[in-house]
Amino acid sequence: MNPTIHAALRGLAYLLLIITLLPSCKKDEPGASGPPANEEELITTVRLHFHSVGGTEHKHWTYRDIDGPGGNDPVLEVDSLSADSVYQVEIDVLDESVSPADTITAEIEGEGADHQFFFQPSGVNITVAYDDADVNGRPIGLRSIWTIGAPGSGSMLITLRHEPDKTAPGVSNGDISNAGGDTDIAPNFTSVVVD
Repeated sequence: MNPTIHAALRGLAYLLLIITLLPSCKKDEPGASGPPANEEELITTVRLHFHSVGGTEHKHWTYRDIDGPGGNDPVLEVDSLSADSVYQVEIDVLDESVSPADTITAEIEGEGADHQFFFQPSGVNITVAYDDADVNGRPIGLRSIWTIGAPGSGSMLITLRHEPDKTAPGVSNGDISNAGGDTDIAPNFTSVVVD
């Protein structure tokens, strides 16, 4: 066979192969099987680590709801806090429905511009100040400073919002009323004791 014709036939065969394979390489369409492009993580556990400023106290709060909303009640573990103290607080967020547990904290920090924690004490004298910031200099809340006042008891609602409006009035100071966005999780630590 003539080498020129052989080369032309081989090129035509490659072209037909490429044309045949192109439809199978298209991007996923909405409704296609498989997970969504940005599937939300399941959050089962929120842990707070308290380190006293200038002291030796190390305390913990844990909210755990392994089966998610609507199943069994969440389990709360809440260490009492010392009156007239200041704590550096770090939050860990986990999905413990899988083994090993999936740590979601780094994802929240990496997408900090789209996340913010809000802290709402009730019945206890606790003031929370943010100690971290996203790429725009606005708070996230994975790290904060808690100033504890007089002894008492009450609760602390901690809400993680996805895509809040961080430029809305008061939001950067922790006011959730103008934040908007969607709530990822909102553990209510109902047995907070300051002694």
